[in-house]
Amino acid sequence: MFRQIFINLPIRDMARSQAFFKALGLTFNQRFTNDKGACLEIGENFFAMLLVEPFFQGFTKKPISDAHKNTEVILALSVDSRAEVEAVIAKAVAAGATRIEEPKDYGFMVQDGFADLDGHQWEVFWMDETAAPEQM
Repeated sequence: MFRQIFINLPIRDMARSQAFFKALGLTFNQRFTNDKGACLEIGENFFAMLLVEPFFQGFTKKPISDAHKNTEVILALSVDSRAEVEAVIAKAVAAGATRIEEPKDYGFMVQDGFADLDGHQWEVFWMDETAAPEQM
């Protein structure tokens, strides 16, 4: 099994992006943060490397997608309660995020989402796995 995950996301403005994620209550590992990249600590062993676009481009020969126009990935984060879903979305919107759709309530699961300042889509959800249908 893998031990950690580092998701690399291209960003346009380092200071603006760090301020946005700090407004959500997240922190950065300063040991792996500089003017080109910042290590966003999302959870235990779960990180996003926010890389300014010219630096990000050095890791791939493909063009960088404009996340405001195209979706390549949706990052889904689980939380401990329905109320926490609402709280995270409220913080994100207050910090400048855009709601991507209305929240969905499936009874056993609630999900909502936002696009960050660079257009990356984040889904926040709570789920009671014991109440989930046997097969989805």
